[in-house]
Amino acid sequence: MKNAEKSKCYFSKSEIILWSLSVAAVTIVFAIFDRKNYFALIASVIGITSLIFNAKGNPIGQVLILVFSVLYGIISWRQAYYGEMITYLGMTAPMSLIALVMWIKHPYKGNSAEVKVNGLRKREYLFMLLLTLAITWIFYYILRYFDTANLIVSTVSVGTSFAAVYLTARRSEYYAIGYALNDIVLVVLWSIAAAKDIGYISVAVCFGAFLVNDLYGYYNWQKMRKRQSESE
Repeated sequence: MKNAEKSKCYFSKSEIILWSLSVAAVTIVFAIFDRKNYFALIASVIGITSLIFNAKGNPIGQVLILVFSVLYGIISWRQAYYGEMITYLGMTAPMSLIALVMWIKHPYKGNSAEVKVNGLRKREYLFMLLLTLAITWIFYYILRYFDTANLIVSTVSVGTSFAAVYLTARRSEYYAIGYALNDIVLVVLWSIAAAKDIGYISVAVCFGAFLVNDLYGYYNWQKMRKRQSESE
C-alpha cells in the first residue's frame, strides 16, 4: 500500500498540470490544423513525456528521447530538413543512449529514479564550446551538400542540439538551457515549414511546449542540485 501511494505521488501536481496542458495544446492544434499526421502527434506526446521524466532526473526520460529521435528524424526527412534528421538520428539518439548509460551508472544515493547532478569545471565548458563550434562548422558543409532547407537555421539547430546532449550526458543542469535554446530555433524552423503547409504548425507548437518543459527542467534540476548538496 505504501509503495502504491509513493508511486502515485512521484509527479507533483504542478508537473501533472504542466504535462497535461502541454499535451492538450499540441492535441488541440493538431485537431484544428492537421488531423492527418498522427505520426507527428504521437512523436510530440512521447517527446513531452520524456521531458517530464528528464526534469526529475529519471533515466526513463532518455529512453523516451531515443524513441522520439527516431520518429522526429522521419518527420524531418519528409520535410527535407535533413539537418534535423541527421542531427537526431546521428547525434541526439546515440548521445541519448550514452546519457542513459551515464545516468544509470550515477544514481543519487542508489535511487535509480534520480540521477546525481554533476558540477562541471569552467575548462570543460570551454572545451564543450570549442567542440560545439567545430561540430557546427562541419555540419554546415554536410547540410549544404544535401541541399538542406533553411540551411542557416538548421545549422544553428545542430549546434544547440549538440551542446544540449553533451550537457545531458555529463549530468549538468544546464542541459535544459541547451535544449531550451534549441527549442527556440526549432519553433522558428517549423513555423517556416508551417507557412507552406499549415499542418506543420502542430510541430512548431510541440517545440513551444518543449521550451516550457525544458525551462521547468532547469528549475527542478537546480532544486535537485541544492537538495543533493545539502544532504551530503
